[in-house]
Amino acid sequence: MLVLAVDTATPAVTAGLVELEQGTPGATTTMDLRTLASRVRVDPRAHAEVLTPQILECLTEADRSRTDIAAVVVGVGPGPFTGLRVGMATAAAFGDALGIPVYGVCSLDAIAADAAPDLTPDRELLVVTDARRREVYWARYRDGVRVAGPEVIKPGDLDSAQAEVIAGSASHVDFFDLPVLPVETPSPAGLVRVAAPEVLARAVPQSLTPLYLRRPDAVENSFRTLDRTGA
Repeated sequence: MLVLAVDTATPAVTAGLVELEQGTPGATTTMDLRTLASRVRVDPRAHAEVLTPQILECLTEADRSRTDIAAVVVGVGPGPFTGLRVGMATAAAFGDALGIPVYGVCSLDAIAADAAPDLTPDRELLVVTDARRREVYWARYRDGVRVAGPEVIKPGDLDSAQAEVIAGSASHVDFFDLPVLPVETPSPAGLVRVAAPEVLARAVPQSLTPLYLRRPDAVENSFRTLDRTGA
């Protein structure tokens, strides 16, 4: 099935089309992923302006139409309020317009999924992204499973002793004396990989709930939880 993946939880505006299939029975993997088109633009002030055009560019490149999309996967953070809600609102709008499910995933989980092929078994991974205010969002993973986080903290207050390798924001990984994996932001494939069990099972998605982890800098009159169809 064709899956649209978007993420605006980091300064990168990410959109892509990923073809997802059930893996061959008995194979080492239970799913097959193929990225058909991807767009990433690092601009923390342009989320709203570039995300939808990026999606349309991906559709054109992959020679697919909107009606070919069977599901949407969106990163729900943690991330800053303004940028994060752009991706979630866009994903919900596509789901509502096309009548397809929208699955939210932790954006840090997607980075961990992208970093997994470079990890040896039992090595603990620390993922950090920019939380502004001289803070980072973080989570730890072992064997692809999140074992701590996500939380927000100042880098100097984060105990990284249990981690053996790090991935995430290039401007923040150097705060930690750990080997760095070259994965900075969630990729479309990473986002879909995290949601794949639900997508393949055609499970009813839970309501989209943003992971702010603290009060937003910009406060609107209201921002209610979005359901997976954008209602």
